[in-house]
Amino acid sequence: MSMNDLLSDMTTRIRNGQRARLTKITCPYSKLLMNVLDVLKREGYIRDYSQFDEAVGRPSIEIELKYHEGEPVIREIKRVSTPGRRQYTPISALKSFYSGLGVVILSTSRGVLSDHEARHQNVGGEVLCSVY
Repeated sequence: MSMNDLLSDMTTRIRNGQRARLTKITCPYSKLLMNVLDVLKREGYIRDYSQFDEAVGRPSIEIELKYHEGEPVIREIKRVSTPGRRQYTPISALKSFYSGLGVVILSTSRGVLSDHEARHQNVGGEVLCSVY
């Protein structure tokens, strides 16, 4: 089955996995997803992730979800830019998310970055998703 929006699928799987209190979830492989997961790991929202082959020629990603005192670390994860409606933002117009407690993930010319890293490098881009 082919999917149009793998990032939206991954955010939904993370949301559903945490509601079901799962420790690990799997999703299809994509370079963009690996970069987004790298940002989530750096920011402390997931424990770890790894790539494996589910079947011959069909790679997948296993994501270890993170909990703190029995509650999910990710309270809200939402896809902002969609394939039908891309949202590009210059860094000067990017607002802090939940007063800086949340993270906005951007796809920039320097790779996939969190809003903190994008401000530090003074680069804007496509707003992929927001996490709190």
